[in-house]
Amino acid sequence: MPEGHTLHRLARLHQRRFGRAPVLVSSPQGRFADGADAVNGRILKRASAWGKHLFHHYEGGRVVHVHLGLYGTFTETALPMPLPVGQVRMRMVGAEYGTDLRGPTVCEVITEPEIADIVMRLGPDPLRRDADPALAFKRITKSRRPIGALLMDQSVIAGVGNVYRSELLYRHRVDPYRLGTSIDAGEFDAMWTDLVALMKVGLRRGKIIVVRPEHDHGAPSYAPDRPRTYVYRRAGEACRVCGTTIRTAELEGRNLFWCPGCQV
Repeated sequence: MPEGHTLHRLARLHQRRFGRAPVLVSSPQGRFADGADAVNGRILKRASAWGKHLFHHYEGGRVVHVHLGLYGTFTETALPMPLPVGQVRMRMVGAEYGTDLRGPTVCEVITEPEIADIVMRLGPDPLRRDADPALAFKRITKSRRPIGALLMDQSVIAGVGNVYRSELLYRHRVDPYRLGTSIDAGEFDAMWTDLVALMKVGLRRGKIIVVRPEHDHGAPSYAPDRPRTYVYRRAGEACRVCGTTIRTAELEGRNLFWCPGCQV
């Protein structure tokens, strides 16, 4: 599932390519036909993101709300666009570029006031200037759930996925099974500051870069086109720092990765 920096990158890209101009919106697949008709030909005023939610704000108060989920993707193309291939939920065509959306969990038209209803269910977004980390800390310290689960809870912090979760806890030597009530203010402040910095790098470079330069060697990454990680998808391999075997387990339905030697 794309993490928060990906949605912020999409918001910036769509603002740059489609913003402040009329956009032709259609639904080749047909499942978004009514929504597409509601915004087709209108001016896209701006694009924004909160956590893993993307919003296209059109004139007249209509907003296209997208959540990519596990399988959603946008495909960007310079004009002229080819005929749609596959199940294209939404096609946007601007003056010079077009984009096709496939496989989202959510693609709907809402009103501007309804954005607040969505945001109310979310925690602070580390990539937003108005983020209030105190709200996340309050929710963490009141919970007896493991910190490894709380970091993935979008109502606690919006935008954190499995990579940032696993790697952040490793970088701060925090056992993912520690209860939220055991996390003190100093630990949380350090993790929040680091998370903001890491996600800003992801926003700028389009890749999740978490391994410090002095550790960025040895075993390759889990995939050819991905930077190295400390623990994410490295189960059974040696820790880059202490040599202990990286472990994995399922925590609240998602695979967790950690080093039992460093994270104690």
